[in-house]
Amino acid sequence: MPAAAALAPLPRSRPEWCAIVGAPRCGTTSLARYLSAHPDVCFSKIKEPHFFSRRDLTQASPEELSVTKREYLERFFPARPDAAVLAEASVSYLYAPERLLPVLKLWPDAKFIVAVRNPMEMLPSLHLRNLCNGDESERSFARAWDLVEERRNGEYIPRSCIDQRVLDYKEIGRLGKHVQRFIDILGRDRCFVSVFDDVAQNPQDIYREIIEFLGLPDDRRANFPVHRASAVVKIGWLQRLLKRPPKMVQSLLASQADLCREGLVADPSLLAGPIKSIRNRLLEWNCSASPPAQLSPSLYRAMCNCFREDIAQLSRTIARDLSHWLAPAI
Repeated sequence: MPAAAALAPLPRSRPEWCAIVGAPRCGTTSLARYLSAHPDVCFSKIKEPHFFSRRDLTQASPEELSVTKREYLERFFPARPDAAVLAEASVSYLYAPERLLPVLKLWPDAKFIVAVRNPMEMLPSLHLRNLCNGDESERSFARAWDLVEERRNGEYIPRSCIDQRVLDYKEIGRLGKHVQRFIDILGRDRCFVSVFDDVAQNPQDIYREIIEFLGLPDDRRANFPVHRASAVVKIGWLQRLLKRPPKMVQSLLASQADLCREGLVADPSLLAGPIKSIRNRLLEWNCSASPPAQLSPSLYRAMCNCFREDIAQLSRTIARDLSHWLAPAI
């Protein structure tokens, strides 16, 4: 019997909502793709809308929330079926949990999947991702780590960077602090914590736990490929131009995901298609697979000292010993 035929029927009174909320580079893309293939999940048109973190709706009236919900659904779920769960994956939500409180008025039973990872692995990977996105210009992670304090004061911020907070590697890596705050504001029962170690080693078990957490039937999925490996950029200025184009050519060069996120429409001219095709080929040429970053012993010690207490806090919060994250780098 096909797996889909074995699914138990689900109540269809109204769609529910869930989000994979980050942190970045913690397996969120893999989890999103696994969930998006479930027959009872309708995933957002783009993986990361960042819709609610970019809007302060905490004082919005019921009428305003209703209009906002309609805008959100029309933009990111334009062809939603009669799904049991609407889902998205915006890593920025982890760092702005108070902005998700209005979500609980729209979907009272909303749930959140919180992804975490050893910051000594996560942050170098995030640095490479920021380079690929056009938000980062410093090619050395060690230098980017040293620049954090100055960047907090607005110095050494690339013009193409959408939000300078993505360059604050020391704050982004404080997962103990942010996970605890997220749980305090939104409730422990709404949260499932996914540890990257488990996703990498046994994704099938984590997937089963997540769909059980969401109240979904087992779809008997057996294939769990790993997604979005780190990449290195060849020419930094070219990457920033193509990924974070100036506003005057944004409708022509920006990705469909960025246009959707901003509520913009792609350039309708006859030249737009060929130009976008050239852009995509240049992006493909400009990035190549990157091996895991090798941290110097001094940088590794500095990062361990920075995150030691925070990792202990995360261990207490999720009731799991993560002290091995502080083991010396091999």
